[in-house]
Amino acid sequence: MAAPEQTSAENHLRFDEPKFDSEGGADRKQSGVDHKGSIYAKPDLENGEEYANLVAYISSYYEGPRRKSVVSMEEQEAMKQPWWKFWKRSPKPGASEIGFEVPDDWLEADIKQGISLQEVESRRKRTGFNELTTEKENMFLKFLSYFTGPILYVMEIAVLLAAGLRDWIDFGVIIAILLLNATVGWYQEKQAADVVASLKGDIAMRSTVVRSGKEEDIKARELVPGDIIIIEEGQVIPADARLICAYDNPGAFEEYKELMRQELNEPSEKKPGEEEEDDEDKHHGVSLIAADQSAITGESLAVDKFMGDTAYYTTGCKRGKAYAVVTAPARTSFVGRTATLVQGAKDQGHFKAIMNSIGTALLVIVVAWILISWIGGFFRGLEIATPEKSSRNLLHYVLILLIVGVPVGLPVVTTTTLAVGAAYLAKDKAIVQKLTAIESLAGVDVLCSDKTGTLTANQLSIREPYVAEDVDVNWMMAVAALASSHNIKSLDPIDKVTILTLKRYPKAREILEQGWKTLKYTPFDPVSKRITCECICDGQHYIAAKGAPKAILSLTECSQETSDLFKNKAAEFARRGFRSLGVAVKKNNEPWELLGMLSMFDPPREDTAQTIAEAQFLGLQVKMLTGDAIAIAKETCKMLALGTKVYNSDRLIHGGLSGTTQHDLVERADGFAEVFPEHKYQVVEMIQQRGHLTAMTGDGVNDAPSLKKSDCGIAVEGASEAAQAAADIVFLAPGLSTIVSAIKIARQIFQRMKAYIQYRIALCFHLEIYLVTSMVIINETIGVDLIVFLALFADLATIAVAYDNAHYEARPVEWQLPKIWIISVTLGTLLALGTWVIRGSIYVPNGGVIQNFGNVQEILFLEISLTENWLIFVTRGGKTWPSWQLVGAIFGVDVLSTLFCVFGWLSGEGYASDPRVRAKLERNGRTSVVTAVVIWAYSIGVTIVIAIIYFLMNKIEWLDNLGRKSRSRSDTQMENILGHLSKVAIEHERDDKGGSRWHLGTRATEAEMDE
Repeated sequence: MAAPEQTSAENHLRFDEPKFDSEGGADRKQSGVDHKGSIYAKPDLENGEEYANLVAYISSYYEGPRRKSVVSMEEQEAMKQPWWKFWKRSPKPGASEIGFEVPDDWLEADIKQGISLQEVESRRKRTGFNELTTEKENMFLKFLSYFTGPILYVMEIAVLLAAGLRDWIDFGVIIAILLLNATVGWYQEKQAADVVASLKGDIAMRSTVVRSGKEEDIKARELVPGDIIIIEEGQVIPADARLICAYDNPGAFEEYKELMRQELNEPSEKKPGEEEEDDEDKHHGVSLIAADQSAITGESLAVDKFMGDTAYYTTGCKRGKAYAVVTAPARTSFVGRTATLVQGAKDQGHFKAIMNSIGTALLVIVVAWILISWIGGFFRGLEIATPEKSSRNLLHYVLILLIVGVPVGLPVVTTTTLAVGAAYLAKDKAIVQKLTAIESLAGVDVLCSDKTGTLTANQLSIREPYVAEDVDVNWMMAVAALASSHNIKSLDPIDKVTILTLKRYPKAREILEQGWKTLKYTPFDPVSKRITCECICDGQHYIAAKGAPKAILSLTECSQETSDLFKNKAAEFARRGFRSLGVAVKKNNEPWELLGMLSMFDPPREDTAQTIAEAQFLGLQVKMLTGDAIAIAKETCKMLALGTKVYNSDRLIHGGLSGTTQHDLVERADGFAEVFPEHKYQVVEMIQQRGHLTAMTGDGVNDAPSLKKSDCGIAVEGASEAAQAAADIVFLAPGLSTIVSAIKIARQIFQRMKAYIQYRIALCFHLEIYLVTSMVIINETIGVDLIVFLALFADLATIAVAYDNAHYEARPVEWQLPKIWIISVTLGTLLALGTWVIRGSIYVPNGGVIQNFGNVQEILFLEISLTENWLIFVTRGGKTWPSWQLVGAIFGVDVLSTLFCVFGWLSGEGYASDPRVRAKLERNGRTSVVTAVVIWAYSIGVTIVIAIIYFLMNKIEWLDNLGRKSRSRSDTQMENILGHLSKVAIEHERDDKGGSRWHLGTRATEAEMDE
């Protein structure tokens, strides 16, 4: 027989398949059902409905937006605590405490009745809600926390000092500043947290439960131990639950109760530490469901579950439908305990350390300025606290410098900027678990991404199939659809794409409409590696098979030439990165016929290639980590222009590489294939050792170590709740573009904080330099009443910085503290020089800046207020226009400052130092409007000069890179030492005379140890 050549299906149509008529075939024979096999052998649908529904599904299927389970507004409102009950806290769930055990009598509810609503409420008081969440914070204590911290403690000391000096205006204004910062910070953070919480509520898991004799669809968080739930194909198991019986066989409930009684009464004869090696052989009855436990164990194959077995929380039900009883709430479930261990202690992170270092430095600096002012005061003969109504005494100097030198708004504004940023990210479907993760995300330069669902669409597509000689492609596609699950509510991805591909083959759909009846469906199992379906049509008996090419080929008795052609085609598909599925059919007692092969491919998302190019522009290196075969990984990388330096993960551990060579491989690789969770951890660790900040994506419990190890752990869409609990940021939308978009937003948030910190440090130096020099040189200061309003206005003006428009840098961001300090001190010095020019001009015989009349205190107050407020426009940069919130806040404060100046509010004593000037100085504090206009014009000029200098400083290359860490550093010597040590082992030997000795040897490889 000549070797068949591969030609198009149209050239060799062969229709010796059955001739179908509209009458259908014989009735289904009950004897054809194998009752000893799986519980899913017999379909639930009535005769004739199964394939009619299947064809209707193929014809009407539309790939629209994904449906979400949305919590109604009424439900959300019902869950909210009234705002005025701030002292009330949610009851602490007893189940979260170590040692709580669910009583046995809780698990004895009838499967048709369930438990009553009264019993549900009673149990929930002890166990809490069925969810993995952290305990809610007390809002009142949260508010009080905004009065704690080194900077705020200093301001509280200033409050006591003002009270001791009986400066009640200052006392009240300082308290107002503290309350303003705390209130705004508390409100903005709470508002942002509410946005994130509502987003979490939108993706609430749901469950079908039996209560008071009725089946109800409820949120999974409302389950309690003892609830009877219904687990079916396609659902996520909502809690640890013990399987009872099949849904269509409720009579087996009595058998289940007898099994539980036997287990309760049967004494254990095991010795301590003895393993139950025969557990797998003690399954009772038939398999009720098959559970996907890959998120827990990493095992990709579904696990059969039998009566009395435990189905674990967050695992998926792949097949079957059964009753089960909830045995443990989420917190004490297997997954919940794992998540608790992973979470560990709460760390403050790098951001908190940066804020503390800035705050500590500013405190040290202000103490130094106070010391200088006191030394000047000693030479001037100033008293400690008198005259009482004057600001020219030593304690008032301390009060003034504490107010201007300690930025009370720094911790609050930066924290609220992060909180508001978290709300921005939430709108982009990214839930921030802890605020400091935003800073980490902004600095990430290496993103280790999984392939499926992130780089690819997670939507398998079938390319042009390979069809055997003389086989009609429509018949082959119809057989492939027969050998698939027909439960259209929950289809396996491979079965789904197989069935939906029939949209392209109308004749194949016509074949399915000719009265097929399923006798037995055998799902995929890892031993046979195929799916089979026994069915009848027009009185003919067929067995359709679909599975791994080798498994399908082994069924048939085809010629050597046909077999070789089939194998070569499978190898070609593999080289191109396609998954292959063979299709065969057996008619009556005839031999198996090989029909052909389906080639499946998970295509890249439409925006992935563009997003990767954008990520590379942002200084982000994307590495693909996938569990797929290396051929598929390389093919995907080629399509995405990601690079083809993709290696098998075995090279990480068993490839014989170590030390610097191993680190170089990881750093330069574009991706790794056939990756397991331990490989992810190792990749992250090596990249971090080279000085990179790393983000890692994950979706299962076994990804938790690498998520925690990375600088920013990302739980991708569809991740298990345990993975979400371990991650820093949880994404609810698929694709790489959502992650890159979040990185942009994080960099914008970082830019806002950096701009504000530069601005605030400059303000501190401005007033410290000017006031101390004026105290020492001319024995003059600005009145403490005006000083506290300067501090208040500075905080009021910049409270809206969290809502400002900001640009993002085209490289990973860093704090660069040396650069921040140099620029801030320079800006502060320039502002102080600008103020001294105003003050010095008043000594000019014509009064300098004074037009008509004026007051020294109010003139200085207005100039300082204007130049300080406008400085934020300088530090924020000119790449984006400022937001209306920021412009409005600053304009409002500027108007207030002008009114203070014109009407002379709180001007105090209207003194002027010698020599006397000819300008008309108003002791009532009033200043002419013309003088105020001149000060505005002068302040605009000062701001322009400062903006030019700021722009030029950022153009200096060494200053722009000052404080940046090397992102690709290697300690070759240490890496090699550790690499060699990892291969060393201590060996123990005994000689014939009984002597022994210890010596160093080479560690055995894993393969050698297995042998």
